[in-house]
Amino acid sequence: MSAEKLTLNAPKGQGGGILPAPTNAPSSAHTQRPRSKLLQRLFLLLSALCYAYFGYGVVYSRTHIAHPQTDASTEAAIHGPAQALGPLLPSEHSDVCPQPKTIHPSKHRELAEELDRLYSDDIYKLKAYGALSGAVQIPTESYDNLGPVGEDPRWDTFAEFHAYLEQTFPRVFETLKVTKVNTYGIVLHWQGSDKAVLPVVMAAHQDVVPVEPATADDWIHPPYSGFFDGEWLWGRGSCDDKSDLIAGLQAADALLERGFQPKRTFVWAYGFDEEASGVQGAGHLAPYLEETYGRDGVALILDEGGGAWGSQYGGDVIFAVPSLSEKGYLDIKIEVTTKGGHSSVPPKHTAVGLLSSMIVAIESEPHEAALVRAGGAYNSTQCAATYAPEYPERLRQLARDAVDSDSALEELRDALIEEFPRFEAVLRTTQAVDLVQGGVKVNALPEKVAAVVNHRIAEHSSVAELKDHFANVIVPVAARFNLSVDAFGKNVSAGDGKGGHVVLSDAFGTGLEPSPVTPMGTDDPYQILAGTIKATIESAEGYNASGVVVAPLLQLGNTDTRYYWNLTRNIVRYKHLRDVDRFNGAHTVNEAVRARGWIESIRFFTKFILNCDEY
Repeated sequence: MSAEKLTLNAPKGQGGGILPAPTNAPSSAHTQRPRSKLLQRLFLLLSALCYAYFGYGVVYSRTHIAHPQTDASTEAAIHGPAQALGPLLPSEHSDVCPQPKTIHPSKHRELAEELDRLYSDDIYKLKAYGALSGAVQIPTESYDNLGPVGEDPRWDTFAEFHAYLEQTFPRVFETLKVTKVNTYGIVLHWQGSDKAVLPVVMAAHQDVVPVEPATADDWIHPPYSGFFDGEWLWGRGSCDDKSDLIAGLQAADALLERGFQPKRTFVWAYGFDEEASGVQGAGHLAPYLEETYGRDGVALILDEGGGAWGSQYGGDVIFAVPSLSEKGYLDIKIEVTTKGGHSSVPPKHTAVGLLSSMIVAIESEPHEAALVRAGGAYNSTQCAATYAPEYPERLRQLARDAVDSDSALEELRDALIEEFPRFEAVLRTTQAVDLVQGGVKVNALPEKVAAVVNHRIAEHSSVAELKDHFANVIVPVAARFNLSVDAFGKNVSAGDGKGGHVVLSDAFGTGLEPSPVTPMGTDDPYQILAGTIKATIESAEGYNASGVVVAPLLQLGNTDTRYYWNLTRNIVRYKHLRDVDRFNGAHTVNEAVRARGWIESIRFFTKFILNCDEY
């Protein structure tokens, strides 16, 4: 802006836009001395340049993108108005954490509203609580050492569970097509009227982790009582995963009772050993489903998982966190064989000592952490940095810079681990020495000892990379003690074997690569699920929040979906349960679910089915 224009826009009675007119100045501009007028214009020009420079500096400091040869107006034209670091309101758009639209059933609106009224009825609620309570009372425990179905009698409890489900939900089991796979796997098929649209699969598992006998007295109510105290429903499986299984059947039963006829086919697939790697359950269900519906023959799979929804970042913004991918998995066994003998004449290092040296080496060489753009951890971090009411400002800044800057991405990785120690497990392949075996008598040198190291493989790594890393750590230790090494079926150069032999192997043959990542495009099925999550929360009784943010994350553990990758690329792991509606989590004492909060799971499954049927 020129000095002349600044003068013209000045208030009446002033000689310029920046400097006030001198009090003793003549009234006529023509009486000013030329030299004074020239100095004044030079000063005004210098002031305008300074203003433009420092004004640009403000824009630059807030956008962090340098265009030193542009002025403030040009900078604004390039980048748009400068934005504060955050948080944004949930209703505001973000390119790094795009939010789905809230999706309520439209064609089935009246039915959805009718069922909402049903689910709010106290008599209905008590009946639903009874259904879940009865399911919890049957101890469908699965163990790591279970034999095949038909040979190990510990599977027999699932026959009792099936009888209970058929008795409790006769309409579902009499109306839908029921298929039993490997005796105790359940597939329910609800045929839609349009065979051209792909089916939607809802998965859950019938089994629970065993209750440690030594902890039985630590429970407020017995672990298989299914006791309802008026607020909480207690027992193993009340959260993981009989709550989802029964909620899904409640929704299907209510829809059937009202004569709902779907256009799309819906399928329920219930495994029975998810807590023991799923080999007998989902491992058999998967080929049946692929044979029935074809490779890539399913539109979307919904299984348990994700994190509970709630206001985990403070304020009145609710975050819902479905998982779009899972870490990989591998148990590596280290087996050391040496000469035996009497303990009175021991070598410098027994087999136990040699194994201990290897364990120390493994724990001293953790895997590298990495934050990968478009990965689960990166996406959830960007959503938190954008919308969380309470979030470290340094992390907000780094998250914004990390969109384009690799150095900022690395700094963000380190800052996340420092601020939130849980990210140690999220951003790297974890390793935990869980099993150790060796020695049979106090005066006999052990001849064969072993350890099993459990790994959860980071999304940026692989089974092959993990094996290479593991062998590279073990081989120098083996060479130091003159041990020969067989690493995953290959002889590796180390010692000559005079000190003994080391074998590295996949302990149980259950190695698993990190899962594919479910796409989140505007036309992908994920949008229906995410929109249903928002609709269910926003229409819940007592809802009082400024908005809902759906922030996908990475699943650290594995679900039955590990077997379903051939069916679809659209797999989401999500349990619709609020964080405050779990008493003490899962896999521990005092597992319990707040009963009225669990009713929201039934509402969610109902809206999910109706929304999927409309698309």
